[in-house]
Amino acid sequence: MVSVHALAAGSLTLPERFFVQPVNDPDARKSVPSLSFLIQHESETQAARILFDLGIRRDLLAYSPQICKHLATRQPVVSRPDVVESLASGGLHPSDIDIVMLSHVHWDHIGTPSDFLHSLFVVGNGSLDLLSGRTRLQNGSHSHFERDLLPLDRTIQLRDTSHGRPVETSEVLQLQGKEMRLGPWYPFSSLPHTIDFFGDGSLYIVSAPGHLPGHINLLCRTAVDRYIYLAGDAYHDTRLLSGECRIAEWRDAERSELVCCIHADRRQAEETINRIRALQHDETLLGPVEVVAAHDAAWAEAAAAKGRYWPGKL
Repeated sequence: MVSVHALAAGSLTLPERFFVQPVNDPDARKSVPSLSFLIQHESETQAARILFDLGIRRDLLAYSPQICKHLATRQPVVSRPDVVESLASGGLHPSDIDIVMLSHVHWDHIGTPSDFLHSLFVVGNGSLDLLSGRTRLQNGSHSHFERDLLPLDRTIQLRDTSHGRPVETSEVLQLQGKEMRLGPWYPFSSLPHTIDFFGDGSLYIVSAPGHLPGHINLLCRTAVDRYIYLAGDAYHDTRLLSGECRIAEWRDAERSELVCCIHADRRQAEETINRIRALQHDETLLGPVEVVAAHDAAWAEAAAAKGRYWPGKL
């Protein structure tokens, strides 16, 4: 089993019309968190601490010029406490983190990786091509990335789900001096592509395509009959899960011929949302699954009231 702990990692403001349709007020905006999560795994043979996402960078001016320009459209943006300060509230330091997994490499999830000098980074397939510029997206001003974001000597990129083993440069991950193999992608329950990260059914990396190349989610088993699904940016509004709204599209203000979407591949994003909906609605063999998206303001407010932020737990 694993324990899951929410971490405050900043907030930003979303114009609703860029995320859902229809909207009653085209000027409506809402402040949302950018959640990070601490996942702790303990067994007789292995213990590990994982961060899933790093939230917003505490020094906003340290982003690239293109990202800083985009930040003007998401104001107000709050960067404190950041993930490092939230860890400290429960007595942990970046040096205590073994692995940082990024759901994807958009600016509001990448934090300050240089804080984690000893951690291994795990990213989904396609993430490194986005960072290097080999892959360029034309779906909106949010799609800018930083070439030197990650330490490549400590970064593992998962293989494409159409290939066998998921590690691009090696089949073996070194964790606390021990070898741990990342197995091939396998279907689990209603999820077509998962990796049993520890090999004991406690934590699954889930391929969650659509939002961005390399977008991954986590399925965490916290008790024999209880799972928590960390959905990253699979959706930005719970009305997409309920079916009340659909994914928004809009025309670029400077290039009217360009149709933009917060998701790089809308069709794949819709398929991912459908699979998450099945988990939430108890339509799989797992039983009811708690689903948490990175920007769910109502969930975050309720979690704070119930003490589910670190050092509390979900």
